[in-house]
Amino acid sequence: MTTADPGEDLADEVGLGPRDLAMGGLPYSVIIAPQANINTGSVRGGQHVANGGVLAHGRPEAHEGPIPAPEVQGACAGFAEPAWFGAALDELDGGLLFLHGAAGTGRRTAALNLLHRHSGSSTDLCALDGDVDLSAWRPAGTGVRGYLVHGLLPQYLPGPAVLANLRRLLRDADARMVVMLPHEPDRIRALARDLHVAPVRCDPPPPRAVFDARLRAAVPDPDRRAELLGRLEPGLLDSLLAPELLPFEVAELVTATAASGGDGPDPAELRERLNSLAKTDVPELLGPLRHDPEGLAFLLATCVFEGFDHRVVRDEADRLLALADGRLSDVLPNGGGAEREDPSRGGDRKQPNPDFVFRRSLDELLDAVRARCGPREIRRHNRVTYSLEPVRFTRHRQAETVLQHVWHQYGKLPGLLTEWLKAALLGDAELAGPVGQVMGLAAGWGGGRRALRHIEELASTDRASGRTAAAYALGVAARDTVLVIEVKSSLHRWSERNDWRLRSTVACACGTEFGLSRPGIALTLLRSAYRGAKGEEEKVARTVRLSLRSLSAAGNQPTVLRRIAEWAERPGVAAQLALDVLPELLNDDPEWFLAELRASGEGAALLTALVRRILDDDDRFDAVCRVLIGWCRVAGWVPALRSAVETLLTDLARDLGRGSLRLFVEIDNDEDPEIVGRAVAHYALTAWRRGDQQYHRAADHPNGGIS
Repeated sequence: MTTADPGEDLADEVGLGPRDLAMGGLPYSVIIAPQANINTGSVRGGQHVANGGVLAHGRPEAHEGPIPAPEVQGACAGFAEPAWFGAALDELDGGLLFLHGAAGTGRRTAALNLLHRHSGSSTDLCALDGDVDLSAWRPAGTGVRGYLVHGLLPQYLPGPAVLANLRRLLRDADARMVVMLPHEPDRIRALARDLHVAPVRCDPPPPRAVFDARLRAAVPDPDRRAELLGRLEPGLLDSLLAPELLPFEVAELVTATAASGGDGPDPAELRERLNSLAKTDVPELLGPLRHDPEGLAFLLATCVFEGFDHRVVRDEADRLLALADGRLSDVLPNGGGAEREDPSRGGDRKQPNPDFVFRRSLDELLDAVRARCGPREIRRHNRVTYSLEPVRFTRHRQAETVLQHVWHQYGKLPGLLTEWLKAALLGDAELAGPVGQVMGLAAGWGGGRRALRHIEELASTDRASGRTAAAYALGVAARDTVLVIEVKSSLHRWSERNDWRLRSTVACACGTEFGLSRPGIALTLLRSAYRGAKGEEEKVARTVRLSLRSLSAAGNQPTVLRRIAEWAERPGVAAQLALDVLPELLNDDPEWFLAELRASGEGAALLTALVRRILDDDDRFDAVCRVLIGWCRVAGWVPALRSAVETLLTDLARDLGRGSLRLFVEIDNDEDPEIVGRAVAHYALTAWRRGDQQYHRAADHPNGGIS
């Protein structure tokens, strides 16, 4: 969300810009407020305005005001404390807390509980819009004990000085502030690094804990609660409270349970609250759409791209409709809306015009497929921030059930959907995820000996988005206990093919769901797929290295390091791959590698040998040298890392090679006065220059050999 200059609003009305209005440096004031009461004088006390109608230009109005006490009390009633809640309370002792999490995880409820708890159960809380400039903001001074900021625009993120002043203001006012942020890892890391704060991630508590807490609030009588739960069939509640269930979905289940009559909750109704429409309900959903090609196309597009912006969903529905060429209509097209004789229907019949612009509205389409357009969300992709209004079904997992039903029941539809989904990837690489999800599920729905045929077609495309979608699809298909065998067989076969496209898909799959859950198989496939880095093979090599980094980052560092050490001992491209990817791994996860060095175990020996070898490689020296110099500098102000860096340099000094000497020259000449390892480097270089045959034992001397 952005705050528009008022002059831009006036420009819409009269064609003038802010510069025209402020000509000559004169200030200007613009008020555009249809159906509003305006008081431009100085007023005190008791003033309020109630405006009816829509806002000018449809723009949302920025607001700041008290949070109603019933809302605070409602958030506190039935609140289940997540595991991080105590730590967040402690962080809030400093006056300010940054809370981040995905939509639907209960950030606002948790934030209200934090402020309520920290203010001595006060309900005097205030909400602030995300466009508040905290450098100019001051507490209200009217007894408000807590402030809730709904996100902060990047341009309004405070600096360290502003943050310190903000904490002082809050302390003087005996108040606290919680800033809610979306879960954007890059932004959160930058915030922690630049402001030296510790943002708390809002992970919801287990669904069972949420259910129990909310049911206690909804049904205070313990005997009544026991009666309601006792009427449920054994195991039903556990099956419904899946780990991925969000708090608002659990609340819906509690509502159904608490509102049940004397016979207790109906199991069918509880399932309906959380699951998609039952399979018997899908025909009822499709029935009214059989003669509505636009509705069918929109239904299928929503099934595949649920959660995307409504414009993306509608564009893909239009693409499917055009691609169908009448196959989604019960009326054969006759071109241009002209009339054609249709003897079977006993007369002429007009054909619908696909170019007619006044087609059904978004609200009508949403109602027809039982979906809704969610509130505006701020998202980030490829370093670009944008807003969207996501289309979602009103029932949990409805998309998957609809697609499975139509895939089974209508024999000609799978071919059309497959063709449409592959075409969707040509326009937007961001759609690779949902397309791959559906392609992977469809492999299980179709079955048979050629279940992966449509995935293989994607895997051999020239477009990276198609190969990425195929990789996602293979991971989803491998969840099926039967299909996983065929998936493994296909990946092994593709990894040995000459077609670089198939091998690139194999490499991509090893860094996504399939490979991350099977690191041993993934490493074998990556080595088989790698053929060097020349020509088209560079695309495969780049994907192989990226997947190796993903495998390591997923907690498989020991396995990856051992395999790389094995490859380094082999001749040819295996050693090339090992030495190419090692600097990237060292740069990605320095904490783990330095911990291995401190432990002085098998990993330390492997790592030292690999570093020594890559330092001696002229083509790769610069890459690994930059990483190691970075370690030495960071260790200067992180004491826990000092011993690890000194251990590595000591081992290198015991058996100096060309690369080690070059590294020690760089360390000895570095301008950072606090750089770790200068003493070891200086002594080793001095001993080498004077021809001391014992220079390689210098590191055994106290203080690195410096007397």
